Amino acid sequence: MEIIPAIDLRDGHCVRLYQGDFHQETVFSDDPLATALSWQEQGCHRLHLVDLDGAIQGKPVHLETISGIVKELDIPVQVGGGIRDLATAEAWLEAGVDRVVIGTAAVRDPDMVQEVCQRHGSQRVVVSVDAKNGLVALQGWTEASTVTVLELARRMAQIGVVRLLYTDISRDGALTGPDYQTNAQLVRDTGLAVLASGGVATVEHIRDLQPTGVEGVIVGRALYTGSVSLSEAVAAVA
Repeated sequence: MEIIPAIDLRDGHCVRLYQGDFHQETVFSDDPLATALSWQEQGCHRLHLVDLDGAIQGKPVHLETISGIVKELDIPVQVGGGIRDLATAEAWLEAGVDRVVIGTAAVRDPDMVQEVCQRHGSQRVVVSVDAKNGLVALQGWTEASTVTVLELARRMAQIGVVRLLYTDISRDGALTGPDYQTNAQLVRDTGLAVLASGGVATVEHIRDLQPTGVEGVIVGRALYTGSVSLSEAVAAVA
């Protein structure tokens, strides 16, 4: 199981939000590149970067910053936040990003998601399924939909998506533990590779995710506060 540190960018800073609330923000670093290099040096094999300003505006805001990070790293990077059309997805891929993470467009423009898969390969795409009370949230988690997590996951599998990222927003940044049940259900019922996100507070939480069958876990606040050591987490699932 892969341990993937998260770097969320807002106003040029590395931040973490509490339950996706932009008014409950903690700034952890003013140097995203140094942060990325630090996680690489500590042994991670992939990074997850989110353009939070892009998620709200619906277009890339931190393209230059993230492109610079990608060029300096030796490990692959996946990027999400505001990727809602083909041109934006391709701009990130051309910038050297390994995977684009698509959320809102998976609900509103599935044809676009399918086209990215067909043009660039399904391995270059991650569909982000972010949920509140079992329903998918959109527009940087600011809008609710009527689509359930499992319904969207199955739709995506039908159009060629092979990997999804599941986040229980109520757990994100709350350090209350992952949603083991839903992650296990997604692995079991969709056949997709699943990345778990939200709620990780201890190395034990990470170990307990392994039996669910998820491919990886994205860890944010727990790494920044020091409640989880990246090297210990990597060793725990080796």
